[in-house]
Amino acid sequence: MEDRVRVVIAEDSVLLREGLTRLLTDRGHDVVAGVGDGEALIKTITELDAQGELPDVVVADVRMPPTHTDEGVRAAVTLRKAHPGLGVLVLSQYVEERYATELLAGSSRGVGYLLKDRVAEVREFVDAVVRVASGGTALDPEVVQQLLGRSRKQDVLAGLTPREREVLGLMAEGRTNSAIARQLVVSDGAVEKHVSNIFLKLGLSQSDGDHRRVLAVLTYLNS
Repeated sequence: MEDRVRVVIAEDSVLLREGLTRLLTDRGHDVVAGVGDGEALIKTITELDAQGELPDVVVADVRMPPTHTDEGVRAAVTLRKAHPGLGVLVLSQYVEERYATELLAGSSRGVGYLLKDRVAEVREFVDAVVRVASGGTALDPEVVQQLLGRSRKQDVLAGLTPREREVLGLMAEGRTNSAIARQLVVSDGAVEKHVSNIFLKLGLSQSDGDHRRVLAVLTYLNS
């Protein structure tokens, strides 16, 4: 059982909203509210904050009423600015690079971007919600691939070896060093060396603390 978290879900499809609620409550988490548009999401979070009951994380669709374009992600960006400690995990039908970049451009804590297909992998989805609620990062592998692919075109990764780029992609998905080692079938020590080299080549010092893992990705996105 993961640590219990309090969640607000923003999804205009009632069926999907109820499905997400069921997935999370079945795993022991609290869904304190469910809304169908970005305006209602901001209003709900504002009211909960005024009551001293700010949730741990918001799960929001990128596209919601009234225009079904970017209401969800705009609400998410607004909430991240107003409540830096609030985790935000957005769901999208497919990779929308502009929205992913906008969401990741601020603080490196408590942010996630997953494709809706990932919800079908229940364990992975719930783990992502918990990780974001705890201040971590959860990026869909396809999101990472597209964003880092753009970065390579800008020669931002020119100083990294192919293996370091591979490690960085897995880091951006939120994997631990041990998980990366298992994926690449190498030792934990080898992964630690690659990670250290990545930080060094990107100019991320010890003073950046634990968030260097996310800053390494954000460096590319902001270049």
